[in-house]
Amino acid sequence: MAMYRALDAAKIIATIKRLKRRIDERFPGAGLAGVTGDLLAAAHDTEQKAASLRRQRWSYDLLPVLFLAMCIGSALYLQRILKFEVANTEGTNLLQTFEAVLNIAVFGGIALVYLLTLQRQQKRREALKALHQLRSLVHVIDMHQLTKDPGLVLGREHDTAASPKREMTAFELGRYLDYSSEMLSLAGKVAALYAQDLDDPVVVAAVNDIEMLATNLSRKIWQKIAILQSAVHEQMQAKVLTE
Repeated sequence: MAMYRALDAAKIIATIKRLKRRIDERFPGAGLAGVTGDLLAAAHDTEQKAASLRRQRWSYDLLPVLFLAMCIGSALYLQRILKFEVANTEGTNLLQTFEAVLNIAVFGGIALVYLLTLQRQQKRREALKALHQLRSLVHVIDMHQLTKDPGLVLGREHDTAASPKREMTAFELGRYLDYSSEMLSLAGKVAALYAQDLDDPVVVAAVNDIEMLATNLSRKIWQKIAILQSAVHEQMQAKVLTE
């Protein structure tokens, strides 16, 4: 029996493509379809970046080796210019040599730690930059459903001169809101690909923030859907009673 324990970027992309086709067929020319295209592009970009982040970059691994070689060479050169010998026990020479070696050890250790974590820091910066763009996309998705008010579609409220045009039926509004919720969920899944392929606490925290944001926004959308479904049900019951 097949076990699925990891997100598959290809399947996420296929799901977004299918969602885009559904939106195009249901709402041709709608801005939400364009945002779905942006989400699809972000998913493709994430697939490539995640694959790149998984790969070990050997150029970064060579830097600590080269640095250690340089430190050893510097230590040998320092011993030579100071002409330090074991037989030389003069206190001033010993103190100067010890201080020089200590300085090399301290600053060399700091530099070595930096070089050893350089690759991880670079991957973190790349992942956080991409996640920032995904966070912005989540807000854009939410913006497209802000004015979709069930009350206006159901005729419970009246438009003003500044109100946007309301041309959707109750059914179409329900589908629109459902598509928006799906997009938010998929955006969270795209972000999760970075946490899956990069074991970095800062990246994981950023992914969790995006998923939490998407979940909270989706919850608000489902509150609208619940209101819409309840109102439609009440209208149907009232219609049955009047017949």
